[in-house]
Amino acid sequence: MSARHRPSREREQLDLFRALPGDLAPRDAQDLMAYPFFSLAKSKRLAPIDFKAGAVAIRVEAVPEHGMATIWDADVLIWAASQIVEARDHGLRTSRLMAATPYEILTFVGRGTSARDYERLKAGLDRLQATSVATSIRQPTERRRHRFSWINEWKETADAHGRPTGVELIVPDWFYAGVLDDALVLTIDRAYFDLTGGLERWLYRLVRKHGGRQVGGWSFDIAHLHLKSGSLSPLKHFAYDLRDIVKRQALPGYVLTLERAFGRDRLDFRPLVTDPLELSIPRRMRAALAGDKL
Repeated sequence: MSARHRPSREREQLDLFRALPGDLAPRDAQDLMAYPFFSLAKSKRLAPIDFKAGAVAIRVEAVPEHGMATIWDADVLIWAASQIVEARDHGLRTSRLMAATPYEILTFVGRGTSARDYERLKAGLDRLQATSVATSIRQPTERRRHRFSWINEWKETADAHGRPTGVELIVPDWFYAGVLDDALVLTIDRAYFDLTGGLERWLYRLVRKHGGRQVGGWSFDIAHLHLKSGSLSPLKHFAYDLRDIVKRQALPGYVLTLERAFGRDRLDFRPLVTDPLELSIPRRMRAALAGDKL
């Protein structure tokens, strides 16, 4: 019997949180926005992600049956984070055990609601459950690791007559604790869900995390971006795809530019300025006000 259908002691110990209705603001977990946790390809990925920068270490592993969870599968986690934050802000009890209909999840993340869309959602839930993550992020020492799957378990629910009523899933404690921390969650543009490319989706989340709404923006060395993405694409191809994103200005709410300095290419990004007072401030001064670029 598969894990998603087995009785669970963990499930018995958790209160059930029913998804809230309404058009909630989409929220994303900053840890997931800043580091390579997901495959950026629509094809099955089995090669692990190994990332290390300073005290941060991440290893993501996939199983042959399902492959690694993708950045599109991560939409389910954005839905979950949005539900948890909204409930907490309204004084409601939250839980890692969450219930919803596929329609509620699919419409929130801007997808269709056909039988095919439902099957794709279930395949995504399988990948989220099967993907193993080990990380030092938010651990007391660098050598410590927290290991988890993006979903501990999930199951389809039905009424007394066998008619499907929805799905229940349990998010891991590492994710849940991060979402409950105000400093670790950001609101994202709903247009994010319209982005079709894995790289541009990843880039938007990184830009939103680091650039935020600072008028001076931020910048990254292209080679460093390549490392942070966890992409299997060679650096040359990665840079080409970045240039295409810059040419199309594909990221909602941000202006992208490529610059070359000291023999290295850098991607600059800054939020679209709509405040007339901000527009009157010279760009160099805006950058100084926002702080040094890293």
